[in-house]
Amino acid sequence: MKHLVQGKDYIFNLAGQTSHMDSMTDPQTDLDINASAQLSILEACRLNNPDIKIVFASTRQLYGRPDYLPVDEKHPIRPVDINGINKLAGECYHLLYNNVYGIKACALRLTNTYGPGMRVKDARQTFLGIWVRLLLEGKPIKVFGDGKQLRDFNYVDDCVNALLLAGISDTTNGKVYNLGSPEVIGLKALAELIVDLGYGGTFKLIPFPPERKAIDIGDYYSDFNLIAQELGWKPKITFEEGLRRTVEFYCKNSSEYWEDSL
Repeated sequence: MKHLVQGKDYIFNLAGQTSHMDSMTDPQTDLDINASAQLSILEACRLNNPDIKIVFASTRQLYGRPDYLPVDEKHPIRPVDINGINKLAGECYHLLYNNVYGIKACALRLTNTYGPGMRVKDARQTFLGIWVRLLLEGKPIKVFGDGKQLRDFNYVDDCVNALLLAGISDTTNGKVYNLGSPEVIGLKALAELIVDLGYGGTFKLIPFPPERKAIDIGDYYSDFNLIAQELGWKPKITFEEGLRRTVEFYCKNSSEYWEDSL
């Protein structure tokens, strides 16, 4: 790690274990990746490159079940799973090193990031990835519960733009920002939108598995006014356009991303 951080101006710290279910079945591994490993990166910077700027990819999962919508940065922090707690620790380490050691750091609380290149072989990164795969394999998309749960999404290009803006600005040092979208959609409506893209496919509502229901956060969408006001960021890719680009990408490149059958 010492060698890797030396001579660098920026670190975009996107490393992490993203599966909420995996964090509940293997909490120690999640702790190692999302908390301990973050501390090792920051210590390497403190000792070998204290002038670096770090942008940490945090998560809306820190908020837990919302008290109000849209959720802004002042909302109480109440993670509902191990992953959220460990991601919170990683975020706090970055802010601490900014405040105590002067290592410039900020955190972006990402919502559902999607697009070409996302994990589609299973649901360990985003449920939307597995939905795209099921669509292209001609299998029904599985929507848990009544499908009325509300979500917002960010296309990967918009997320990258936010990371870059946060990196080059000193205004962001020691701060956290929500990403989000003005487009909010229910999961059943999302499944209908995917099916209507013209690739065929169906969806079905299925009961929530008990282990998933226990950590489900219900409706969630972000208030991203802070990053809009301070950095001028807002999403540029509409959700429908982003979905179309994503499905087209996997239609052309599916052999590179999955070979086995679900």
